[in-house]
Amino acid sequence: MTTKTAVIVGMGQLGRTLGEGLLMCGKTVTPILRGSAIDATVNPQTVIVATGEDDLPGALDMLPRKWKVEPTVVLLQNELLPPQWITQGVANPTVFVVWFERKPGKPITPLLPSIVYGPQQDVIKCAMDSLAIPCEIASGNTAMLTELIAKNAYIWTVNIAGLDVGSVTTGALLTDHASLVEALIEESIAVQEAIIGQNFDALDITRRIKQALTADPNHGAGGRSAKRRLERFLAYAEDVGVKVPQAYMIGKRQRISARH
Repeated sequence: MTTKTAVIVGMGQLGRTLGEGLLMCGKTVTPILRGSAIDATVNPQTVIVATGEDDLPGALDMLPRKWKVEPTVVLLQNELLPPQWITQGVANPTVFVVWFERKPGKPITPLLPSIVYGPQQDVIKCAMDSLAIPCEIASGNTAMLTELIAKNAYIWTVNIAGLDVGSVTTGALLTDHASLVEALIEESIAVQEAIIGQNFDALDITRRIKQALTADPNHGAGGRSAKRRLERFLAYAEDVGVKVPQAYMIGKRQRISARH
């Protein structure tokens, strides 16, 4: 296996950020754009799948099998959960829980140190360090899953709450709509525990989410993808049979139902 080559599938803001960091770490970076053919004879050390949530299944499906069975794949999507890589045959992925934002024309904004865990963790850590973006390596699989649940719950809470209360900041969500935030966090954790089949420290996860909410209190809640996130969340809850009354009521008011 070539030790200094990386492939990035999807060149949005995160893909570009990682590409820049990897180049600064001395890696040769090959981007794979939407619709591009993949050369299965290439043996990269690192394969970063940086597509959006809805595009992830298709992106994993198009990866050569040998890339998926070797410890090369890095996943970083919001709403990422183990069944998404297990069902696609990704044997041992590196999970990168991203806690920073990069938008066109704006500087990178970290909320919390991002967390990475898996075979490619040192590669990702090098890329982040080269860009001075805070990043830490998780202590183990449970710590990684805990962080993943916290990030997913943060994303769902901010977006779903934003749909309900309108254009507010994350700081205002926490101070003016605390009961709504608590309910959505609780529902988000419950759904993920049911999907994973394991219980986690809800207090620790809630503490982490509130740290993120206050790290940039002027950050806007909601967003263009909020309705689609609520659809996916309701679908997850329906699949595992977990009742999510707060999210359901918001969906009803927004005329949104569970869609896969």
